Amino acid sequence: MNKKPVVVTTAKKGVFFGYLTDRTVGSDTVILTQCRMCIYWAVEVKGVLGLAVVGPLKGSRVTSAVANIEILEVTAVMDASPEATKQWEAGLWS
Repeated sequence: MNKKPVVVTTAKKGVFFGYLTDRTVGSDTVILTQCRMCIYWAVEVKGVLGLAVVGPLKGSRVTSAVANIEILEVTAVMDASPEATKQWEAGLWS
Protein backbone atom coordinates (compact mmCIF):
# COMPACT_ATOMS: atom_id res chain seq x y z
CA MET A 1 0.00 0.00 0.00
CA ASN A 2 1.29 3.48 -0.85
CA LYS A 3 1.74 5.65 2.17
CA LYS A 4 -0.84 8.39 1.89
CA PRO A 5 -1.41 11.27 4.30
CA VAL A 6 -4.59 10.87 6.32
CA VAL A 7 -6.45 12.31 9.29
CA VAL A 8 -7.90 9.66 11.60
CA THR A 9 -10.52 10.01 14.33
CA THR A 10 -11.24 7.50 17.10
CA ALA A 11 -14.08 6.50 19.38
CA LYS A 12 -12.18 8.12 22.26
CA LYS A 13 -12.21 11.44 20.34
CA GLY A 14 -8.57 11.29 19.32
CA VAL A 15 -7.57 13.14 16.14
CA PHE A 16 -4.39 12.00 14.42
CA PHE A 17 -2.43 12.73 11.25
CA GLY A 18 0.06 10.40 9.64
CA TYR A 19 0.88 8.24 6.65
CA LEU A 20 -1.36 5.21 6.27
CA THR A 21 0.66 2.01 5.90
CA ASP A 22 -1.90 -0.66 6.74
CA ARG A 23 -5.66 -0.87 6.83
CA THR A 24 -8.02 -3.77 6.44
CA VAL A 25 -11.40 -2.74 5.05
CA GLY A 26 -14.02 -3.21 7.76
CA SER A 27 -11.43 -3.19 10.54
CA ASP A 28 -11.38 -0.47 13.18
CA THR A 29 -7.57 -0.45 13.35
CA VAL A 30 -5.02 1.44 11.23
CA ILE A 31 -1.24 1.71 11.28
CA LEU A 32 0.36 5.09 10.62
CA THR A 33 3.93 6.31 10.32
CA GLN A 34 5.12 9.80 11.29
CA CYS A 35 1.97 10.20 13.37
CA ARG A 36 0.99 13.38 15.18
CA MET A 37 -2.00 14.08 17.41
CA CYS A 38 -3.99 17.30 17.44
CA ILE A 39 -4.72 18.23 21.06
CA TYR A 40 -6.57 21.43 20.16
CA TRP A 41 -7.39 23.19 16.90
CA ALA A 42 -8.14 26.84 16.27
CA VAL A 43 -11.72 27.85 15.52
CA GLU A 44 -10.58 28.99 12.04
CA VAL A 45 -9.96 25.32 11.14
CA LYS A 46 -13.75 24.81 11.23
CA GLY A 47 -13.79 21.38 12.84
CA VAL A 48 -12.32 17.95 12.28
CA LEU A 49 -12.99 17.92 8.53
CA GLY A 50 -11.12 21.22 8.30
CA LEU A 51 -8.05 19.44 9.71
CA ALA A 52 -8.09 17.26 6.58
CA VAL A 53 -8.64 20.21 4.22
CA VAL A 54 -6.56 23.11 5.62
CA GLY A 55 -4.74 21.44 8.52
CA PRO A 56 -4.05 22.86 11.96
CA LEU A 57 -3.70 26.64 11.87
CA LYS A 58 -2.16 29.17 14.26
CA GLY A 59 -3.63 28.63 17.71
CA SER A 60 -3.68 24.83 17.32
CA ARG A 61 -1.66 22.35 19.36
CA VAL A 62 -0.05 19.42 17.54
CA THR A 63 2.30 16.90 19.16
CA SER A 64 5.68 15.77 17.93
CA ALA A 65 5.65 12.84 15.52
CA VAL A 66 6.14 9.21 16.52
CA ALA A 67 7.68 6.82 14.01
CA ASN A 68 4.91 4.18 14.04
CA ILE A 69 1.58 3.73 15.79
CA GLU A 70 -1.34 1.33 15.71
CA ILE A 71 -4.57 3.23 16.29
CA LEU A 72 -7.55 1.31 17.63
CA GLU A 73 -11.29 2.06 17.55
CA VAL A 74 -11.04 4.15 14.38
CA THR A 75 -14.23 5.99 13.43
CA ALA A 76 -13.04 7.84 10.30
CA VAL A 77 -10.08 7.93 7.91
CA MET A 78 -9.90 11.07 5.73
CA ASP A 79 -7.46 11.88 2.95
CA ALA A 80 -5.37 14.92 3.89
CA SER A 81 -4.95 17.60 1.22
CA PRO A 82 -1.43 18.76 0.28
CA GLU A 83 -2.09 22.04 2.14
CA ALA A 84 -3.23 20.19 5.28
CA THR A 85 -0.24 17.83 5.09
CA LYS A 86 2.16 20.78 5.06
CA GLN A 87 0.45 22.31 8.11
CA TRP A 88 0.45 19.01 10.05
CA GLU A 89 4.13 18.41 9.28
CA ALA A 90 4.98 21.83 10.69
CA GLY A 91 4.02 20.51 14.15
CA LEU A 92 2.41 23.77 15.25
CA TRP A 93 2.08 24.26 19.01
CA SER A 94 0.87 27.78 19.70
